[in-house]
Amino acid sequence: MPTNTAAWLPPRHADLTVGPAPYTSPAADEIVVRNHALAVNPLEWIIQLAGNIAYPWLTQPFVIGSDVAGEVVEIGSAVTRFAIGDRVLAHAVGTDKDSNSSARGAFQQYAVVFERLASPIPAAMEYTEAVVLPLGLSTAACALFQKDQLGLQHPSSTAVSTGETVLVWGGSTSVGSNAIQLAVAAGYEVITTASPRNFDYVRSLGASQVFDYSSPTVTADVIAAFAGRTLAGTVAVGKGSAEQCADIVHRVAGSRTIAMATPNATFEKLADSRRALPGILLKVVSSNVALKVKLARRGIRAKFIWGSSLKNDEVSTAVYADFLPQALADGRYVAAPQAMVVGHGLESLQLALDTQRTGVSARKVVVTL
Repeated sequence: MPTNTAAWLPPRHADLTVGPAPYTSPAADEIVVRNHALAVNPLEWIIQLAGNIAYPWLTQPFVIGSDVAGEVVEIGSAVTRFAIGDRVLAHAVGTDKDSNSSARGAFQQYAVVFERLASPIPAAMEYTEAVVLPLGLSTAACALFQKDQLGLQHPSSTAVSTGETVLVWGGSTSVGSNAIQLAVAAGYEVITTASPRNFDYVRSLGASQVFDYSSPTVTADVIAAFAGRTLAGTVAVGKGSAEQCADIVHRVAGSRTIAMATPNATFEKLADSRRALPGILLKVVSSNVALKVKLARRGIRAKFIWGSSLKNDEVSTAVYADFLPQALADGRYVAAPQAMVVGHGLESLQLALDTQRTGVSARKVVVTL
């Protein structure tokens, strides 16, 4: 049995600590991946800083992390899509309440992942490229395709234009980059927002029009762009994005549903002082109440996205099995945003979390193993 090592999240919001970890064999519908690259997300440093407030069911020490890329070393008895030695990317869901398992966390040498949340990667694709996808891809897929979110038609290699347009606020983010590509692959036009330095980037992903989210006229500009178009649905990424999107949705024809990826408060200040937590939580609650009132008055439906919930529905198979493998192989889908490698080894994961927390643009922070 292989010897495993993990970057453990200790109690009391301390830095990650590298140490021995059990090697866990897979259940019937799981595979074990020997990780060669890991990526980090805001989710992980929020868990580290907010602790039991954010994920009260977790008991530290715990192995967190979502994005893995590596090779399959063991398969469950019911697994049919993979064999030992296959190169894969996968979404690890150990921190989910219905999983709650360090064995299923990403930040270790050997991670257990569900077959339905994994995809083979082309021989020419580096692990550091592939690893940028899983959580951003899953979150975007939940937003666009789950029936209780936007409920759009699924992506395919033969998608026919629907004649409708999706609004993606925050197109250069990890979620936004994947939402643009998935929506286009499903037959929708995409209008998005980004900073001017990322205009060419989001256009390269398939967006037909892009607007500066910081412009004082952005709301009016996007509304004008929707003249003669039908809104299929809206994905809101970034602080304050839901309010901005609500002002647009209220004024254009089509769907009145917003899939929200971001709360109206940030947790960065927790790195400086734990005393900031009550104020942050108060702001989250009060801003959400105000947003709900605003949306209700306008007849707009909005719901937060839980990026790993696709593991429990058909969207996981539609994306990770039916669409992504061939789309990556054909070059119709690109691993985005671009990887920013900050170190090698599990010891570099804390640096990766700190780097992500301080802010990156159109990049995904990655560590190699």
